Amino acid sequence: MFDLAAIQTAIRAQNLDGWLMYDFRGSNILARRILQFTDGSMGSRRWMYFIPATGTPRKLVHRIESGALDHLPGDKTIYLKWQDFEAGVAGLVGGLKTIAMEYSPRNGNPYISRVDAGTVELVRAQKTDVVPSGDLVQQFEAVWDDEQWAMHLAAGEHTNSAYGVAWKFIADQIRLHGVTTEDAVRDQIMAHFARHGLTTYHPPIVGVNANSGDPHYETGTAPIRAGDFVLVDLWAKLDKPRAVYSDLTRVGFVGETVPDKYESIFKIVAAARDAAIALVRSRFAAGQVLQGFEVDDACRAVIEKAGYGQYFVHRTGHSIGQEVHGNGANMDNLETHETRRVLPGSCFSVEPGIYLPEFGVRSEVDVFVDRQCQVHVTAGELQYSIVPILKQ
Repeated sequence: MFDLAAIQTAIRAQNLDGWLMYDFRGSNILARRILQFTDGSMGSRRWMYFIPATGTPRKLVHRIESGALDHLPGDKTIYLKWQDFEAGVAGLVGGLKTIAMEYSPRNGNPYISRVDAGTVELVRAQKTDVVPSGDLVQQFEAVWDDEQWAMHLAAGEHTNSAYGVAWKFIADQIRLHGVTTEDAVRDQIMAHFARHGLTTYHPPIVGVNANSGDPHYETGTAPIRAGDFVLVDLWAKLDKPRAVYSDLTRVGFVGETVPDKYESIFKIVAAARDAAIALVRSRFAAGQVLQGFEVDDACRAVIEKAGYGQYFVHRTGHSIGQEVHGNGANMDNLETHETRRVLPGSCFSVEPGIYLPEFGVRSEVDVFVDRQCQVHVTAGELQYSIVPILKQ
C-alpha cells in the first residue's frame, strides 16, 4: 500500500525538501516498487514523481504515456519535447535546497544507484543538491511486514531441513556406491524445495574440497567421496507474491569424525559470525544506531586477529528481501563503505568465510530485527561444529 503520509514523515525526519523518483523503461526497480507499480508493467518514456516534505506530490509524464502515474496522488505535468521535459524538471525541483534520489556518490553503493549521471546533472542544474535516498528506500522497500516475516519463517523451515536431506543423500550414496557428485546433491535439494512449495532464482552451491574455496562457485560434476569436505549454500522463498528469502550456508565432512585442520578453521568463522550477531543484539538492546559497516568490522576483526584476514574476501552479509540480495543495508566495509542504518523490520545475512586453496569454510545465518527491536537469528540451530556426514 502506498502510504504518502508515512513517506513524507520520513522525508521530514531526514530534513529534506523532498524525494524525486525517476524511471526509464524499468531502470529504477526501487522506485517502481515503492510507488506500487504492478509486476510486468513497463513504459517506454521517462517519468518523474516528486514527493515534497509537505503538500501535494507532483508528476511529470510523457504525452503518449500520460496515465503512467495515475494510480498515485498528485498534480500532473505532461511533456512532449525534450525541452518540455527539462522545463518540467525545473518545475519539480526549482528553488529547493536538498532532495533525495536513487543516487550514490562515486557509485559507492551500486544497490541504490539507479539514476543515471545525466539525470542527476539535470536536477543539479536547478541549484538543487541531490543526496542518496538509501535510508528512505530501506524504510519502504527493505522493511518487512508481518506477512513477509511469517513467510520467511515458513521458508526457513524447509531451507533448514534441506541440509538433513543433503547430508543423508551423501551418506547413503557413499555407503552404496562409494561416490556421489556435487550436481546430484544439488538436484536433491531442488527436489526438496519443489516438494515444499519453494522457489529460487538459482540452484544452490554444492562445493567439494577446493571448490568450496570459491565463494561464488557454480556447482559442477565433481565427485564426492569419503574423506572429502563439502560446503552447501542454499537459498529459497515460498512461491507466493511478496515472499522473501531464507539464505543459509553449512559445511560437512564425509566421515565419522572431522579432522582438526577443518574444525579449527570453522571455529574461527563461527566466532566471527557470533561477534557480528552480538554487536547487533547489543546495539538494539541499548537503543543505539547501527550502521552496516560496523557489523562487518566486528566480524572481520575476529578473522584478522586469527591471522586469516586475507582469506576473508567478501562482505560479512547482505540485505535479504524479495531478492536474496535485497535493497536494504548490507553488512559491508570491504566492497563498499555501508553507512545505511540497520532498520527495525529488516533482515540480512551474516556469513563470514575463510577461503584457503584446498578448502573454504563459510557459516551463514539470517538475522531479522523486528519492529520492537528484538533480534532473531533464523537458521534453525546455529552450526558450532562441522557435520560428520557419515555419522548421520
